[in-house]
Amino acid sequence: MDDDLRAKVRAEAEKHALFNALKHDSDADVGAIMGPLMGENPDFRPHGDEIPGIVGGVVGDVNGMSTEEKRERLGELAPEQLEELDAEDDEDDQLLPDLPNAEEYDEVRMRVAPNPNGPWHIGHARMPAVIGTYEEMYDGSFIVRFDDTDPETKRPDLSAYDAILEDIEYLGFEPDEVMKASDRVETYYDHARDLIEMGGAYTCSCEGETFSDLKNSAEPCPHRDKDVETVLAEFASMVDGDYASGEMVLRVKTDIEHKNPALRDWVAFRMVDTPHPREEAEDYRAWPMLDFQSGVDDHLTGVTHIIRGIDLQDSAKRQQFVYDYFDWEYPEVLHWGHVQVDEYGVKMSTSTIKQLIEDGELDGWDDPRAPTIQSLRRRGIHGEAIVDAMVGLGMSTSGVDLAMSTIYANNRDIVDDAADRYFLVRDGVEMAVVGGPEAGEPPLHPDHEERGRRHIPVPGAVRVEPDDVPANGERVWLKGYGCVRHTRDAFEYTGDDISAVREEGVDVVHWVPADDTVSVTMRTAEGDVTGEAEPDFADADVDEVVQFERVGFARVDEQSGDEAVVYWTHK
Repeated sequence: MDDDLRAKVRAEAEKHALFNALKHDSDADVGAIMGPLMGENPDFRPHGDEIPGIVGGVVGDVNGMSTEEKRERLGELAPEQLEELDAEDDEDDQLLPDLPNAEEYDEVRMRVAPNPNGPWHIGHARMPAVIGTYEEMYDGSFIVRFDDTDPETKRPDLSAYDAILEDIEYLGFEPDEVMKASDRVETYYDHARDLIEMGGAYTCSCEGETFSDLKNSAEPCPHRDKDVETVLAEFASMVDGDYASGEMVLRVKTDIEHKNPALRDWVAFRMVDTPHPREEAEDYRAWPMLDFQSGVDDHLTGVTHIIRGIDLQDSAKRQQFVYDYFDWEYPEVLHWGHVQVDEYGVKMSTSTIKQLIEDGELDGWDDPRAPTIQSLRRRGIHGEAIVDAMVGLGMSTSGVDLAMSTIYANNRDIVDDAADRYFLVRDGVEMAVVGGPEAGEPPLHPDHEERGRRHIPVPGAVRVEPDDVPANGERVWLKGYGCVRHTRDAFEYTGDDISAVREEGVDVVHWVPADDTVSVTMRTAEGDVTGEAEPDFADADVDEVVQFERVGFARVDEQSGDEAVVYWTHK
């Protein structure tokens, strides 16, 4: 390589490195810039063995700069690329609306409040994706609070606590605080006693149907005017577990003639006979309802902004009564509609998925047929691809549809550059090969010649997929090998002149040798698919995402040399 070319390589590498570092707000990466660099500069390709060394030095220099120095330097070298970055930043900022009155708070604090009754389905990813993004936008705090105060109806799954935190980490976020509501029951008791002493709550032993009739008629419960001492004593008996389920509740005293019956004297505490699955909470029998527990916790943890479903508008109105009693300021609230995900034949419901697993219809939460975050992770989908798709839905109060194709497109942008290429033949047809080289040598990646080539031997025969066998007398191009003609149930080698493809329209097909292949089981949402991969696929590592050319991307799940299990990612 002469000095002029070396200088050109350095100049182009510096632009790519600066752009890469600023785009991802991190150090530039040699691997990430080599593809675009070589693709845009064909004259560099003959020197592929020397280029990475030059690029590495440039990347080291760029990574030693401050962000402002990088911006200034890119503005000198390629102002149009700096404008492109700024335009992308402006576009990203517009995906989510500004938080209301954010400037009035010392710190924006938001919470994700999962019920840990099972691992998360895909729809659950929307809340941490949006709240995590807001946290980054405002340099705020991200709280995870497990609302696990229902030991019966939505009984907590002990394994779900860690599973949910792992999902949040996989999506790319780290909570500033993690807490369990079941650790805070005494705090709720204290606030209930304070509320009782204010005259804001009373114990009620009405049967459910009886109270419902009174409520709907806007008539007060006969227990509503008990004296404070009696209410405190009966609440103490609730706390001591002296009542069975359904015998006594504590109600927040609201407006018995409120136009919305759902807001009239709502239940704050009820008795639950079923012990909590957590040992630390198994002795409690008087449990707060979600609106009371969540309302108290939001205030005590300094939550400034709440996002909740449009169908939960009554929650804020119920909690407002408690806030008024305590003279607290209610957080800002944003509502959104439900998200519906396409593609799956399984209902996006924790209880439904759990039942299908118990019935043996799904292998587990990471079964490729399950609409769960664990399933996407096992398939090789990056959390970033999910977050970008969820944030892209915005904050509409109407229901929104999320196309899995959006997640796949995002993920393809992430994995394509790093994914090595291999051939996988399903239901292969064996064809003898007459003449031709002893092996084919397609590149590991079409944009990265520096990664080298695969070696696929041709021991007298190959396997191709049935639909790729041309009619007798017709030709196909075995990728990385050359052109062959179907002659008397064999492939006759006719040369390696690529004009057969470019000018004569000969189809390019993938193939594997007839012997010494890697047997592959590919797990997909439609069921398992089997096939044979080329020998070099044995070098792919577990957890690596590869692309089976003309088939799609897949994550390597198990690898033993001559057998492998992969999970289908996407086309």
